[in-house]
Amino acid sequence: MQWSLLIVMGQCYFITCQLYQYHYIEDTKTWTEAQEYCREHYTDLATVSNMTDMKRLLEESTGRKTEAWIGLRADVTRTWHWSLPGVEFKDDVTRWVLGEPNDVGGLENCGFIKNNTLLGDLSCKDQLRFICYDECGSTKIHFINEQKNWIDAQKYCRDHHTDLVSGLNQLDQVGLNDTVKDIQYWVGLFRDAWRWSDGSSSSFRHWDQTLSPGDKCAVTMLSEGGRWKNAKCTDQKPFFCYDVTDKVILIKENKTWEEALYYCRENYYDLVSITNLDEQRWVQDRAKNASTPFVWLGLRYSCFLDFWFWVSDEVVSYKNWASDEKNDDCDMSGAMETGGGHQWVTNNDNKKFNFICAV
Repeated sequence: MQWSLLIVMGQCYFITCQLYQYHYIEDTKTWTEAQEYCREHYTDLATVSNMTDMKRLLEESTGRKTEAWIGLRADVTRTWHWSLPGVEFKDDVTRWVLGEPNDVGGLENCGFIKNNTLLGDLSCKDQLRFICYDECGSTKIHFINEQKNWIDAQKYCRDHHTDLVSGLNQLDQVGLNDTVKDIQYWVGLFRDAWRWSDGSSSSFRHWDQTLSPGDKCAVTMLSEGGRWKNAKCTDQKPFFCYDVTDKVILIKENKTWEEALYYCRENYYDLVSITNLDEQRWVQDRAKNASTPFVWLGLRYSCFLDFWFWVSDEVVSYKNWASDEKNDDCDMSGAMETGGGHQWVTNNDNKKFNFICAV
């Protein structure tokens, strides 16, 4: 069972919705063999999106004290991410200190802040003060004056708050004053060359301190709180698959948005709504198999009320619009890209695309 966080008036509540299931496979295989097995029998090797997923992995493997493959493998290109799940890194609006990032001390893959939200890069092993973000507390920003390396700072924030402060919106809340603005603080910015097997954009990482330079595949340890380390992809290990439950279905018929809406309501439940990162991943897994460049979602713009809404009456709180692709105009509805980053775009609702129904 997947738990999603709902925040109302600063208070935190949890609601449940079954999105996908993890399966612990005890047979030992190489990473590539495990990937092939998962794709044949389930959806893919496990993608992990947040700490809730980590707890579910550990629950699925209760009583076992070993390591298991997950769907994370090293690529060649390092990419910047924010530590807090669901916060997207956009390089074109990031406020780097002049000349940063520069790898001046070797590989510098972790981000710090100074001088009122200007960012720089340092080795993740360096010891700095750090800033935590608390999604549910009355105080959102917490300056921690202990010095830790980046991974330990991230662990502290996740244990005591929500995560390291992540994204420009949170950085704007930091408000460094004159007495501390020249001090360097870790924030939730990191870069790595790791990619998920299913193409997910999840930036969630849960590493321990013992990464090996040449090992290209990731395992989760089934003790030690599930921390991850890397291993040789040819090692034989048990593994985790995940399986998307049939709560959504891709309809490979080309219809206008309104035709798609009526089709879903007559044959299933409704056009699909997406209210969090997990549901985004759930829907995009189906969208990959569409025969059109976009698939209709249950997202509609109201000229009369001047706002976007989901046809299921869900609030549009989670957003995944492609840059410059949100057009607040009459006769416009929301669709998802079936390739690339699977972001949302607006299209005239008379265009005909495949669509996704909620079951």
